[in-house]
Parts: sequence; C-alpha cells; structure tokens
Amino acid sequence: MKKVVRIKDISIGEGLPKICVSMVGETIQELVEEAKLLKELDIDVIEWRVDFFEDVESIDKVKQALQKIREVLFDKPILFTFRSAKEGGHKEVTTAFYLELNKLIVKTNLVEIIDVELFNNEKDIKALVEVAHANGVVVIISNHDFQRTPDKEEIISRLQKAQKLGGDIPKIAVMPTCAEDVITLLDATRIMSEEYAEGPIITMSMAGKGAISRLSGELFGSALTFGAAKKVSAPGQISVVELRETIQLLHNM
Repeated sequence: MKKVVRIKDISIGEGLPKICVSMVGETIQELVEEAKLLKELDIDVIEWRVDFFEDVESIDKVKQALQKIREVLFDKPILFTFRSAKEGGHKEVTTAFYLELNKLIVKTNLVEIIDVELFNNEKDIKALVEVAHANGVVVIISNHDFQRTPDKEEIISRLQKAQKLGGDIPKIAVMPTCAEDVITLLDATRIMSEEYAEGPIITMSMAGKGAISRLSGELFGSALTFGAAKKVSAPGQISVVELRETIQLLHNM
C-alpha cells in the first residue's frame, strides 16, 4: 500500500489531486498581499517561490519574509522553493548558498515542505533530505525540463531516482512540442504510479498543449497540480477556481 503524505489537514496521495498555488512577490509587502489573497481561495498548498524575492541572497531577510507569510497563512501548508535558473527559475545562486538556504529554512519550523532539485550532487540531496526529515519537513525532489519531453523510460527513471534519494514526493515537469509528448508524460505517470511509486508523485506537461495533464491527475496518478491565482509561475497554469471545478467535474463523471 502506498504511503500518503499528511500535512496539517491535507492528505497528498489520497482523494482528489491537491491544488498548489505559487507566491511570486518580490518584496515583503507584495508577499503579504499575495498571502492575504490566497488565504481566501480554495487552495490546499501554497508554494513560496523564493527565487522571485528581491532579497533572496540574505537568509535573514528570507526568514523575516517567511515569518510574515506564516502569520497570514497560519493554517496552510507552505512549500518553500528556490527554483534555479537552469530549471526555469528567476535567479541563479551558488550551490553552496542553495544548500545552506534550504538547510536553515527547514530548521525554522515555518514550512512544511521543501523542493530540492534532482540535478544536484546526490550527497548534497541526501544531506538536505536528512536535515528536512529530522525537522519534520516533507521533501519534494523535482526536475523541470523546459526544452523537451524526454522519452517515457527517462521520465520514469528520473522519478525513480528522486524516490531512491529519499524524496517523499518525486516531481517532474516537461515541455511538450506535440500531442504525442503529452501522451508520453501521462503514460509515464501511469506506469510510475501503478508499478514503482511508494507514495504520491507529481507530474505535468507544461504550456497550453499540456494543460490536460494538470486536470487529469486522478486518472493517471499525479497527486498534486499547480494553478494560478493572479500571476502564473510556470507556462500553462490554469485559474485555481477553474482547476478546482474541472477536477471535481472529472471526478464525478
């Protein structure tokens, strides 16, 4: 039986796919305003894309901003993500800073989940996972390919590697160039979910062509999807209201 990841009152890997929305404010004031908006919406998890934050290279200021966010979103699971530029993020930092930032944030008791990118040194990933788990923080190990959709075996292999490295929730997002690419991602999701996954996984095909993958997680096996409230953080994101309605509609059919 697959494990279910339980965070506050949210169960990822059980029931309908959960919905996550990203915060992309550049200042503390913008982030607080975003948090107040998201608090009123039907969202399961809120991601802080800290790579958009103008003071991200000051860990003290990151902590200050996170405290302000938590004061507003006291009852919501928060996913802390620094997305590197090579994987579609807003900023690039050194590997040493990336690791230090994540290690210190998991010790604050202000986040429930962190995102760790798969294409880092395996020893570094395992060390981050160890620190996160020691502090009760769930780990998503992710990979984002903005150039293409790898073949089915490669997608499954990357998800398996993320799982092997200790990720509680393996994640992959890929860019389609045609309908066949979307089908490849969906079938890889199905195979991973049915044959190899020990717990929940997250997959998506990006941009407009891949939008169906953000809606059909219940059928193919992706346990969480990303929507947009105002500003999107990745191509192809759908309004959170429409996303919730469509997921429920597909479930009821």
